[in-house]
Amino acid sequence: MRPEALNPLFAEIETLDGVGPKLRKPLTRLGLERVRDVAFHLPERFVSRRAVANVDEAGEGEQIIVALTPVEHRASRNSRGPYRVLAQDGAGNVIALTYFGRASYTARKQLPVGEKRWVAGKLERYGDMLQIVHPDHVLEEGGASLGHLTEPVYRLSEGLTQPMVTKLVAQALERVPELPEWSDPAEIEREAWPSWRDALVLAHRGEHPAARDRLAYDEMLANSLALMLVRADNRRRQGQPLRGDGRLREKLALPFPLTGAQKRTIAEIEGDLAQDSPMLRLLQGDVGAGKTVVALEAMLIAVEAGAQAAMLAPTELLARQHFDTLRRMAAPTGARVEILTGRDKGRAREATLMGLLDGSIDILVGTHAIFQDQVAYRNLALVVIDEQHRFGVSQRLMLARKGKRAPHVLAMTATPIPRTLTLAQYGELDVSKLDELPPGRQAIDTRVIGIERLAEVVDGIARHLQTGQQAYWVCPMVRDSEEGDTAAAEARFAALQGRFSADAVLVHGQLPPEAKDAAMERFASGHARLLVATTVIEVGVDVPNATLMVIEQAERFGLAQLHQLRGRVGRGAEKSVCLLLRSSELSETARDRLALMRETQDGFRLAEEDLRLRGGGELLGTRQSGDTPFQIANLEQISRLLPIAYSDARLLMERDGGLEGTRGNAARLLLYLFERDVGVRTLRGG
Repeated sequence: MRPEALNPLFAEIETLDGVGPKLRKPLTRLGLERVRDVAFHLPERFVSRRAVANVDEAGEGEQIIVALTPVEHRASRNSRGPYRVLAQDGAGNVIALTYFGRASYTARKQLPVGEKRWVAGKLERYGDMLQIVHPDHVLEEGGASLGHLTEPVYRLSEGLTQPMVTKLVAQALERVPELPEWSDPAEIEREAWPSWRDALVLAHRGEHPAARDRLAYDEMLANSLALMLVRADNRRRQGQPLRGDGRLREKLALPFPLTGAQKRTIAEIEGDLAQDSPMLRLLQGDVGAGKTVVALEAMLIAVEAGAQAAMLAPTELLARQHFDTLRRMAAPTGARVEILTGRDKGRAREATLMGLLDGSIDILVGTHAIFQDQVAYRNLALVVIDEQHRFGVSQRLMLARKGKRAPHVLAMTATPIPRTLTLAQYGELDVSKLDELPPGRQAIDTRVIGIERLAEVVDGIARHLQTGQQAYWVCPMVRDSEEGDTAAAEARFAALQGRFSADAVLVHGQLPPEAKDAAMERFASGHARLLVATTVIEVGVDVPNATLMVIEQAERFGLAQLHQLRGRVGRGAEKSVCLLLRSSELSETARDRLALMRETQDGFRLAEEDLRLRGGGELLGTRQSGDTPFQIANLEQISRLLPIAYSDARLLMERDGGLEGTRGNAARLLLYLFERDVGVRTLRGG
């Protein structure tokens, strides 16, 4: 049960004054559904204003507060034109206060002719006249306006305004209780941090430089504690020791000899599987490093020991790719590999369920459907989770409780993850790295080309396809958005289909599964030679004959994602090329990113550089959720503070009695506050 002290924060957002069904929708789009969410909705930035006696003291583009007296209202003859209020400052300078649309009604009320008002906004020039467009504040007395010298700017969605969100935040902060201290007192003193409640209030005001650090640290401490509790719970649980005799593995006909990294990792996994406590291991492997072979070796150890294994993939496309690969590789061993996804119905599904129950199916591949309640296994002892970053801690816990005894878990990711982010997302897992590529893998020729040479690129694809080889064309969006300059896969496909007709196929995440599979099958079989797609092909697509990758508006992607996309080529014996099509205008970060893609193909180095270049805000070109498990902490704070928070969590667990005692009880509040109570539930076995 959540502690009573936190109930005011977890109340529904409708309990705040002014929130009804109409306002609920735009708030929900921002993820603001409870009072807590509003309190944690920190400003993106702050506007700093300067109070001036007259506009002669201000510069164009400056945010100011100035006393003005309206002298004339001017309505435009055009209903869509601006509504202007001409006003004078103390020195007699005339300035226009400009409004558009329905805001003109507000101007008529707020700015009566001849009555002084204090106006806050950005001073700009329109022709020969200075103006403030849609003033942020118009107040009758100057004293109150000075409170707006520094003002927060919040992320909005359609239907919300800054004043609306500011009022809701003020209400939410009034409900924030004083809570006991959970952080290490030495750390609090060293950093001169305020209390948690004070930090939250100050972070919304921008008045204390360390306030956001304090909040980010607390969030990382909660995350680290939860991961440690899950890990400790896993060690306490009884697993099933798996000791294979090698009779199946020796029959594998591998396409290349195992690398040193693969041999080392397989040995680590084999050692884990032989233990009574269940394995929790993360396998990081660069593009093409051979994770699938390692996973198959692990699953065959389970089969040799008389048990079953399951592989979970985040998408049906990836699940079917794995199924085809594993079935082909495992064929000489005699192990039976089957697939189960949400699409499987009727007799085929029933036959699979019976095979799992009677043990005749050794290895099952599928999406989350393989862990539904009605799917029962005779003896599930190993779970392999591919593209682990798509699944959270609670899902890992749920999977680990599917077998009769706790199954071993091998989590895999093809995205090299910087050390600090590994600690943040997978702190409860042991980590293995495949940092060698199989012999014979060729370097991919990577080039950066301006979008103005688009016609040349299309001609180059035509020549490439004439050789019998295949190509990918990746776009950042499915279809045109409000951002008119964003390359859309559907529009690009329509243009390329005009040139290449049936040779081109389209794949994106919004297609029906049958259409997506049909297009992928045409491409994989060679009947189609150009695949136009979004990043749905980022992982799991393996077509050795595809040797050309075009990534449109490459500057919109992060290094890690560009590296994953590039890894779809270079999988066969032929030399491969990756063309990064860039826009005409690039930020400095984007230039550095594309230069690094030309310079290196080391995914682990690119991951570290990606973290450095993105810093506190820029995630894969746009701010994306899910890149880290945090709501408050940004990437710069994670790099700087997470190792300290992790050490503090370890001290709490190992020295300070865990969740018992004064600090432990405070830490329980922390876990519930940041919704990491999965860590508390492990203590209760629930």
